[in-house]
Amino acid sequence: MSFSIRLNDKEKQMAESYARLHSMSVGEAFKAALFEKIEDEYDISLAEEAYKDYVKSGCQSRPISELWKELDL
Repeated sequence: MSFSIRLNDKEKQMAESYARLHSMSVGEAFKAALFEKIEDEYDISLAEEAYKDYVKSGCQSRPISELWKELDL
């Protein structure tokens, strides 16, 4: 699949500069940024769901010092 993006001169200059800095084409830079954003949002949604489950379960955290004592560390 391919698509086009309209950029003003300043945006184009920034994209080209970023791509050069990372030794990649502008297309590769946009693709990498897109998938990084998708992965970040997916990770956030997983973390939010895990936290909801944690709160719902009634579990509570405890100080790390208690774990160290329990493990004789």
